[in-house]
Amino acid sequence: MIKDENQSVIEKKNLDDRIIALAGNPNVGKSTVFNYLTGLNQHTGNWPGKTVTNAQGRYLHKGKGFILVDLPGIYSLMANSVEEEVARDFICFGNPDATLIVADATCLERNLNLVLQTLEITNTGILCVNLLDEAKSKKINIDLKELSKQLGIPVIGTCARDGKGLSELMDEAYNLTMKKSIKSNYIIKYDKPIEEAIALLEPSIRKLIGDLSSRWLALKLLDGDKTIIKSINRYYKIDILEEEEIVNKLQLAREVLINSGIDNNLFRDKVVSRIVIKAEEISRKVVSYENEKYNLRDRKIDRILTSKTFGIPIMLALLGFVFWLTIIGANYPSQMISDGLFWLEVRINAFLITINFPVWLQGLLVEGVYRTLAWVISVMLPPMAIFFPLFSLLEDLGYLPRIAFNLDNFFKKACAHGKQALTMCMGFGCNAAGVVGCRIIDSPRERLIAIITNAFVPCNGRFPTLIAVITIFFTGFFSGLSGSFASAFILTMLIVLSVVMTLLLSKILSRTILKGLPSSFALELPPYRKPQISKVITRSIFDRTIFVLGRAVVVAAPAGLIIWIMANITIGNISILSHCASFLNPFAKLIGLDGYIIMAFILGFPANEIVLPIIIMSYMSKGSLLQLDNLYQLRELLINNGWTWLTAACFIIFTLMHWPCGTTFLTIRKETQSWKWTIVSFLVPTLTGSLFCFIITTIVRLLGII
Repeated sequence: MIKDENQSVIEKKNLDDRIIALAGNPNVGKSTVFNYLTGLNQHTGNWPGKTVTNAQGRYLHKGKGFILVDLPGIYSLMANSVEEEVARDFICFGNPDATLIVADATCLERNLNLVLQTLEITNTGILCVNLLDEAKSKKINIDLKELSKQLGIPVIGTCARDGKGLSELMDEAYNLTMKKSIKSNYIIKYDKPIEEAIALLEPSIRKLIGDLSSRWLALKLLDGDKTIIKSINRYYKIDILEEEEIVNKLQLAREVLINSGIDNNLFRDKVVSRIVIKAEEISRKVVSYENEKYNLRDRKIDRILTSKTFGIPIMLALLGFVFWLTIIGANYPSQMISDGLFWLEVRINAFLITINFPVWLQGLLVEGVYRTLAWVISVMLPPMAIFFPLFSLLEDLGYLPRIAFNLDNFFKKACAHGKQALTMCMGFGCNAAGVVGCRIIDSPRERLIAIITNAFVPCNGRFPTLIAVITIFFTGFFSGLSGSFASAFILTMLIVLSVVMTLLLSKILSRTILKGLPSSFALELPPYRKPQISKVITRSIFDRTIFVLGRAVVVAAPAGLIIWIMANITIGNISILSHCASFLNPFAKLIGLDGYIIMAFILGFPANEIVLPIIIMSYMSKGSLLQLDNLYQLRELLINNGWTWLTAACFIIFTLMHWPCGTTFLTIRKETQSWKWTIVSFLVPTLTGSLFCFIITTIVRLLGII
């Protein structure tokens, strides 16, 4: 069991439980295997001392308990990133009872690189060749028995999406961990000088820490891997470079290498090359192709979707289509939910009156808390229920990595990381999820840039507000489908603006407080896959929609209480809310807004969805959140309180660019472990949005356009 000082990674429910590590490349279906086996018996957390999540789940097989640990998706165990270091350390030092390595049957040769590296560390490996259905459709044949013979470990073919082969996979895990079947030590033979160096060093390592991975540890010490030295110190409480015998043998071993003309760089090249060659040798023996042009279809599609000419326009068109479907699809269910919740409010009020419930407490709980929740649910749930499945559908199809590919060059020019495109996509659903997603970026500097700029991407909570104001002031004169198309187009252009601002601010940050050069990374374009509609809907509804809605409800309830108090307690016949708005009004006028709008953004800090309801309540001088029957009534209310097209434009810009919501703010603090960078993440979008609105307002007023 891995331990990092006072915290353990794995908590066994029973002492007899067996720990199974689940390793594999990204996009091989590893998480599908994990989710299918563990179902709802899983939870996530952080690796001690790391900014990488771990997922753990329990599975019962033949009456025995297994704890499955889903390791980060990686391409190697060379510890070039935090994820690789975490996976390597768990396999090497965590003493899992078995390590299931998931590989993609459609590109086995490439996946074998990780398989061979893993087998150098552990003798408890089991290979799961997943996606056999896709391999079959592409007429790729894999001789699983021969593969097992070549590797000396159990090999099971699976189709994890349908659960095929997973029972047999767990049978092998059961046999290996419960019956103590014969374990195989896989050894890759390197060039003669390297083998001589290993032979000199390995016995001393074995004497110090035992047989476990002693040959592999000798390789890592010869490579000069500093991370492995730290890990040995952490898990074995041994400073291996303070051991005289090992230091002497290491020096002798390196002399053997140097005398053979192998320096540190050449050493790693030879090790990596040998693994690649071995993977090719095994692949040639076990994989056959009935059609050598099996991936021609994907390449043809990618020539269009990732081309310089069509890649970006197609991406924008798809994004616009998703927004259009969200807009036209959300209106009717949103109205139904709203009618139902406010009908229930009338009944609740009637009941409280009959039992002589205190009037002030009734207002606080019903008009304050309940009405806020009703607004958030009715406005937020339908768009999310449409947007998240559509977004998950693109993800399942394999299109999201193509978006990252299309934007990668732009982020490099901004001195940021290409993976920031993926975290930006996550931010469309929820900025907090986008911030957490920044863990996939290895460089701490580039990770900070991605976290700070993620708030420029409008989350799902801001979409309803943006759509309402766009429709009222800029597309309301259209009718029917043309109006929804116009709204979707403007919203898409706003998304383009948010991407441009993300790139611009990333560039500024990388040239000022976060100087540095962009790092490189391997971006895999997975094959296009037929999505499983039922699972897409289930995952998007329960894992995303309900999760985000639940979080919004939790933060909106106390916000409703505070709003009601501020609107109902008066000083000199003027509510506290109005006093605050008057104080903020001079600044608000400079950026094209008014004091009530700024107060709405401040009070809407817990949840962006309640900004517009607070504005309505303030303008109507009521003591609770209000609902208007249609957008025409809302337009009249806003115009009567001084709104013009300039106010609407500045409101949209400030909605697009202002401080992150409360949940995202706390998530940033948790991810960065720093109040300094959390405050920077608060100030950067806020100052940018204020400056942007100030410039627009000043130009319009100077030109006398309004």
